[in-house]
Amino acid sequence: MISPAATIRKRLRLRHLQLMTALSETESLRSAADELAMTQPAATKALKELEDTIGATLFVRHARGMEPTIYGEAVMRYARVVFEDLDELREELAAIEAGDIGKVRIGAVMAPAPDLLTKVIVQLKEAHPRLQISVQIDTSDVLVQALQQDQLDIVVGRIPYGFSALDLTFETLSEEALAIVARPDHPAVGMAGKPKLADLAKYPWIVQPHPSPMRQIIDQTFRESRVAPPVSTVETSSILTTLSLLRDSDMLAVLPSSVADYYSALDTIASLPTALRGRLAPYGLILRKNRRISPATQLVIDAIRRA
Repeated sequence: MISPAATIRKRLRLRHLQLMTALSETESLRSAADELAMTQPAATKALKELEDTIGATLFVRHARGMEPTIYGEAVMRYARVVFEDLDELREELAAIEAGDIGKVRIGAVMAPAPDLLTKVIVQLKEAHPRLQISVQIDTSDVLVQALQQDQLDIVVGRIPYGFSALDLTFETLSEEALAIVARPDHPAVGMAGKPKLADLAKYPWIVQPHPSPMRQIIDQTFRESRVAPPVSTVETSSILTTLSLLRDSDMLAVLPSSVADYYSALDTIASLPTALRGRLAPYGLILRKNRRISPATQLVIDAIRRA
């Protein structure tokens, strides 16, 4: 029977978690003991103490080594989070000592990048020059997974369908329309009237990988229009790769309207009047529940909400 939280708090020791992280890498008690400069009997005793503290068997022993039970996998996962948090604590303390206010790791889908995210970063850097900001632009499925694995502090995107979101919060920020785009002198741009989807399907298309929501809208458009999808496609979520391919070919692509408008103003691409069926769900601010929010992260959250 799993022990009460009060018992775990009272009896759990850092060396127990160190042993679990070592076992997650080696699956051998002898190797884990060597890594931690412990004797094997001491490691065996520590593992027994941990199992008694948790109230569950964490490993199954067999001739080839040790295999974690479902309880062992959970404890190993949380042990890694504890040490990642300690690393972040050390970085934050060192930043404070150096006069910085910390580092924030932001993940975002494409739509807010040219407008919302740019404004937020510019404002924050003007007010807090020593604030360290890293930005990862990707699809929501990649970003949400990185958030859950503690590789990001904030995500501006969507919680993908089918993802377990029990540990996440979502706060709606804005909706996102989509546009079909091409290079400014593309043959489709010069067509009289509104190009038909069947005519556009003859060209190669640049599309986001499954299971991104944007890809689902593209597939839905061809399916509901009863038009065969393009035979020739390139899958990428990189805006730089997309713009480069558009510039040097007759390919078409689908971009968030905010991104399309930004690059159209630079005369890099042109939007086509052909509409896409369906509309993406609103994107929003995604955070982890029950996680400590650093002062630096709170600055970014507040700036995003104001913007």
